[in-house]
Amino acid sequence: MDEDDVAECSGLADAGSADHGIVDPGIDEPLDDDVAPRRLSPSGAATFRQCPRRWRFRYLEGRPDPPGVPALVGSFVHRILELLLAEPAVQRTIDRSRFLARSLWPEVAADDDFAGLRLDDRAERGFRWRAWRAVEGYFAVEDPAQIDVARREQRLETEVGGVPFIGVVDRTEHTAEGLVVTDYKTGRKPSARFAADRLEQVLLYSAALDAADQPVRRARLLYLGAGPVEVETTAAAVGPAVDRLRSTWDAIEDARTSDAFPPKPGPLCPWCPYQTDCPEGRVEVERRLGPAA
Repeated sequence: MDEDDVAECSGLADAGSADHGIVDPGIDEPLDDDVAPRRLSPSGAATFRQCPRRWRFRYLEGRPDPPGVPALVGSFVHRILELLLAEPAVQRTIDRSRFLARSLWPEVAADDDFAGLRLDDRAERGFRWRAWRAVEGYFAVEDPAQIDVARREQRLETEVGGVPFIGVVDRTEHTAEGLVVTDYKTGRKPSARFAADRLEQVLLYSAALDAADQPVRRARLLYLGAGPVEVETTAAAVGPAVDRLRSTWDAIEDARTSDAFPPKPGPLCPWCPYQTDCPEGRVEVERRLGPAA
């Protein structure tokens, strides 16, 4: 099982899509130990549920959490699509996408996170080809000329279920049935078993947009090359996502008060940047990969 497989099963795949510069910096701003968290994003909530100790390292202590290849590919693709959907409908073509990708590449190549990957020429070509396949996959599942774009990369800062919430919505669009919120995904389309968990992110965006007087009729994840996973934004669908955000926020507050951020060793430990400061994580990595890992 590789990093993409593990992230898809854990609910952390494409977490970087919450804020697209080159990659999501975490959005929940790093804090001093004596200050309560100010706001919570879907990616931050997912990180805490996956491992409270990793959340502490990332958000309380502000340690770097360098993105890997999947996250950086996803951010590159998101940026291409953001610019493509800013074009007049008639210009939203595959050729225009190719031009945008080439224009953006120097920005990506110069980014510190990309440089940190230390890719050789062959791996760099593989990175670019992987991103381009995702763009081609977008055209396979949707005609961008038919999209009536409302907003792109809309930053939301509001209260959801009593939680100060922050996030960035890839796209909202006008349809005959009302406003639709869409989040692009470059990972694998989930099986029915994991679909509900994956939809939580866009359901929270729907709740945040509703709080901003922009009621959403439908929320969807658009898996490039594979198609959408979507849901009507009824109270029955949105309510459980909001409740889970609230319970995660409460758990973060409790952990901060008690200064108890226990680790949750699991399949993501081999890719955690904080292994050297987490004895339980190191044991888990050695159990999975052997003592030489």
